[in-house]
Amino acid sequence: MGMNTTPKGERVHIALFGKRNAGKSSIINKITGQDLSIVSDVKGTTTDPVYKAMELLPIGPIMLVDTPGLDDEGKLGEMRMEKTRNVLQKTDIAIIAVDASDMEKLEMEHALAKELKERKIPCLWVFNKAEMLSQRADLEQGMYCSTKTGEGIEEIKKWLASQAPKETNRPLVRDLVEQGDLVVLVIPIDSAAPKGRLILPQQQVIRDLLEKGAIPVVTREVELESVFHKLRQKPRLVITDSQAFEQVAKVTPQEIPLTSFSILMARYKGNLAMLAENASKLETLKDGDRILMAEGCTHHRQCDDIGTVKIPRWIRQYTGKELIFETSSGGGYPKDLTRYAMIVHCGACMLPQKEMQFRMKSAKEQGVVIVNYGILIAYMKGIVQRSLQLFPEIINELDL
Repeated sequence: MGMNTTPKGERVHIALFGKRNAGKSSIINKITGQDLSIVSDVKGTTTDPVYKAMELLPIGPIMLVDTPGLDDEGKLGEMRMEKTRNVLQKTDIAIIAVDASDMEKLEMEHALAKELKERKIPCLWVFNKAEMLSQRADLEQGMYCSTKTGEGIEEIKKWLASQAPKETNRPLVRDLVEQGDLVVLVIPIDSAAPKGRLILPQQQVIRDLLEKGAIPVVTREVELESVFHKLRQKPRLVITDSQAFEQVAKVTPQEIPLTSFSILMARYKGNLAMLAENASKLETLKDGDRILMAEGCTHHRQCDDIGTVKIPRWIRQYTGKELIFETSSGGGYPKDLTRYAMIVHCGACMLPQKEMQFRMKSAKEQGVVIVNYGILIAYMKGIVQRSLQLFPEIINELDL
């Protein structure tokens, strides 16, 4: 992820649904003015959800999602449909495309529209291929369009703009600092660190601090003590990679607040109070319990990976229990969570806020506790209260 690229998780997700050959891909190409999706008269050309990041004015950065047909057939079709349903978890705005020359038997479309309404996702019915009609019926909802003539395309764009989520300008860290504050960022450079770049949460925190006019000072954990001696001004706070919590806590003066990138992301994308409350459930784990290590991205895992190696090792050491660890990554999040005693989730920097909150809601509804990487590490290292010092309302609410 480049420093000048809007992250996937920060884009408005616009998804197109409909039966095979309803013209979803053609509509995407017309909306964008580009040939982003393959168009063919052969049914089922789009076999998996296709994501395309771009700018669409006046909305701004968006993620367009072209999905397989609702009527995809066979066992492989069922698998594709499951992927299509997973798209709903991250959809902000939906379009249901219908072949205007075949407007009978719309049960699948109506079922989808009902689910979209339940999820409070705005939805527009678009009756494509209008140029093929000799007569047009009055529509109860939606609009006619033609990707051949361009009819209705501008109206679709205007509707999308009217439904785009209002910019909330959610702060990641800038509400915790003042202009001119020094903020020390601790970034380990080890075998698991990506070559030649910073990971996304580190980039985003730096960007947010600069926007506030604060001064980020970046160092490794091994140089941190030296940095404190060299700084003339006391830092407003220290933000560390969670895996270095223990070492960083030892050398950071008690009067300087300390937290982690993962905890900041948990507040930004999810529900920090809920994730913090669940950390103590670590004490209830039993031999044979299953734990899901859930990551929102599909990065190449190194030999000492934080999610698949380090945290499972620390949990085993802390609990003394024989536990079973399973992993999920990217969009591959289990629908049935009841087999797990706990879900340990990353900061979700690559996921839209809507998808992370859906994951938390699913866990809660199925009676499974979910906790954040950083909070769990802080809990096991005995510094969870200090790591949440910047959020006294959470400490008071949970009696930490």
